[in-house]
Amino acid sequence: MPMIAVSQLKDGERLSDNVLTKLGSTLFYKGIVVSEREIEILKAFLIQAVPIESREGQEAEENWEESKAKEEAIVIHPFYEEYNKMLQLLKRVFNLASGGQSLPILDIRTNLEALLQHIDFYKVLTFSPKHALIADYFYHKSIMVSLSSYSLARWYGLPQKDLMQIALAGLLHDIGNVKVDADILNKNKKLTEREMEEVKKHTITGYSILKNVPALNEGAKLCALQHHEREDGSGYPLSVKGDKIHSYAKIVAIADIYHAMTNDRIYKLAMSPYLVLEQLFTESFGKVDPALVQVFISKSTQFDQGTLVKLSDNRVGEIVFSDRANPTRPWVNVNGTIVNLSMERALFIKDVISSK
Repeated sequence: MPMIAVSQLKDGERLSDNVLTKLGSTLFYKGIVVSEREIEILKAFLIQAVPIESREGQEAEENWEESKAKEEAIVIHPFYEEYNKMLQLLKRVFNLASGGQSLPILDIRTNLEALLQHIDFYKVLTFSPKHALIADYFYHKSIMVSLSSYSLARWYGLPQKDLMQIALAGLLHDIGNVKVDADILNKNKKLTEREMEEVKKHTITGYSILKNVPALNEGAKLCALQHHEREDGSGYPLSVKGDKIHSYAKIVAIADIYHAMTNDRIYKLAMSPYLVLEQLFTESFGKVDPALVQVFISKSTQFDQGTLVKLSDNRVGEIVFSDRANPTRPWVNVNGTIVNLSMERALFIKDVISSK
């Protein structure tokens, strides 16, 4: 089992044993093939050397390539397979809606049920679609809003009979965008007032597309109409207040805001999920349902100790304590120094690198 200095470690080397942090947590597991990202993390944790598999000789090389291919095949979780099926179906659904054709609601429900079989794999704060294109933003956001809405509804304790309808509502909440001028949707700078009014019509259009779909209940249909309404009446299209907004729409609104801000778009880069949660919390008093927001933040930030995160100053550390009073600002161990983010407000978690 040869040891090699991290400074000399090459992209493509395979670890022959677990690599531990100075606190004894597993940083990387035996058998992973390191890339520049892993090398950066090793350096951040001041790891001097790591054990790698010998690659001397042609036979060793061939065995390494074979095992690497097997590993890559194993890594593809069934969740991703179902996610990609849903992505392709949703593209077809949006095309059908654009042409005024009826929606294949049975196919939609069947595919969504298959995806939801793996919902425990989905983590709101850390999930990222593989090889996502910015051009596919609305499709990816719709699927993630569906999954996050379903998760929030479960966390909040809604009855089982509501969960699939909420998932369908999240999936189809933006379907009205098929009638919005693509040049406006894909514009890479601020919209004019006239263009913004055009975009706002997607809520009414979406409801019109869904209102005659028998497999959707009224709450699911209203999500298309009401997901931009706000508790204080400042939303659109009808400026209704909290007591007039359907409970499904309140859930979908939170998921929609979160994913709109944490995904790259043509005209802006994604924000840190932790900053978005803090902004949601700030706006929850008046804009979105505060009780739902508190559950969303509390449950989505529940990571085990030892979770690796990158701070806004690019330092990498481990979460060692989560204060439930400040769920977005845990204590992070950075090379033996505890960073209490609830005290050091100028810093925040930029990214979750790996969670247990």
